[in-house]
Amino acid sequence: MNRSGVVDLPLHGGAAPYWLVKRMKSLAHAMFKTIIDEYGVDGAIKKLADPLWFQSLSCALAYDWHSSGTTTVVCGVLKSVIDPEEFGIGIAGGKGKASRNTLSDIDSIAEKLKLGDGKIEELKYASRISAKVDNACVQDNYQLYHHSMVISEKGEWAVIQQGMNPRNRYARRYHWLSSSVERYDEEPHQGIVGVLHENVLDMTAKKSRGCRGMSVDLAKTAPGELERLYKSLGGGRRRIIEKGQRTLLNFDFDNVLSSDAAAKVEGERSRELVYRLPRRVNWDALRAAYDTQPENYEQFLYIRGVGPATVRALALVSELIYGEPASWRDPVKFSFAFGGKDGVPYPVDRRTMDETTEILSNAVKEARTGMKNIY
Repeated sequence: MNRSGVVDLPLHGGAAPYWLVKRMKSLAHAMFKTIIDEYGVDGAIKKLADPLWFQSLSCALAYDWHSSGTTTVVCGVLKSVIDPEEFGIGIAGGKGKASRNTLSDIDSIAEKLKLGDGKIEELKYASRISAKVDNACVQDNYQLYHHSMVISEKGEWAVIQQGMNPRNRYARRYHWLSSSVERYDEEPHQGIVGVLHENVLDMTAKKSRGCRGMSVDLAKTAPGELERLYKSLGGGRRRIIEKGQRTLLNFDFDNVLSSDAAAKVEGERSRELVYRLPRRVNWDALRAAYDTQPENYEQFLYIRGVGPATVRALALVSELIYGEPASWRDPVKFSFAFGGKDGVPYPVDRRTMDETTEILSNAVKEARTGMKNIY
């Protein structure tokens, strides 16, 4: 995944005014008619999956360049004007309660786009696992509350989801594109937009590959033994372990670890890091994992009940006891055409916005008329 700078998304109060939303819908309809005519349905999905392009789209629609509403309002506007039967793409899910309707939305869109049962199950799996990854594997303290899935008539998809950090009142947006996902559990994102933080557990990083493998081995271990290992770190109560602090189990740390594993851990000690142990771990989920015996990390992650605390607990046991370090580097990527909702950098120019919408709509009509005359 490319990292090309940072965009912050603070929580802004209030709702988008009706006069603006009405214009946003008209302009968005005209824009996507043009985009799909020019680039096709897969091209349109690829653009929506690009964090910077999506950010610019919000600016072009005269909304915001850096608020949490950038995601929720723009996705809501697109969902309301993009009819699958007209455009060849559809948008499932949305903010809050709408996100919980994603699976039924997928059924509805798939019926209109005439997608088969096998493809429908693939889409539902992609929706579930992408949400699970961003909620449990990238532990940045942003709780997901928005999940939109864009689906094409060819079965390609993009996921745009957002989380909110209630403490600092900032949002973070995650972008996925089906054609770019080789593995759901290793660097699957097109990009992540938000404020950069320290000490973020990122189990999707390539650097976490060994830790993921060890976590799977631990998940297949008898739950009693696994619980003993975790409690040896002080698990079961809120505890912070400074980098390099030894536990009872690894007091003779350098002798317990292999030379390679010890070298990896020693290399990390030059960087300040604090481990925070989860207060509670879902041992029922780990018993289910033991019964299931997952073959890989993705299968482990998909088990019902496996969440951030379970992922973190196994990652800490893998790193602190077995010397398989995880990545603690945050994986987190601007333009106005008509102004912005809050008058930043200047008030929305309604006349120019309306004229642009009319020009785009007429251009599409004339282009299609020209194509008909050719044939």
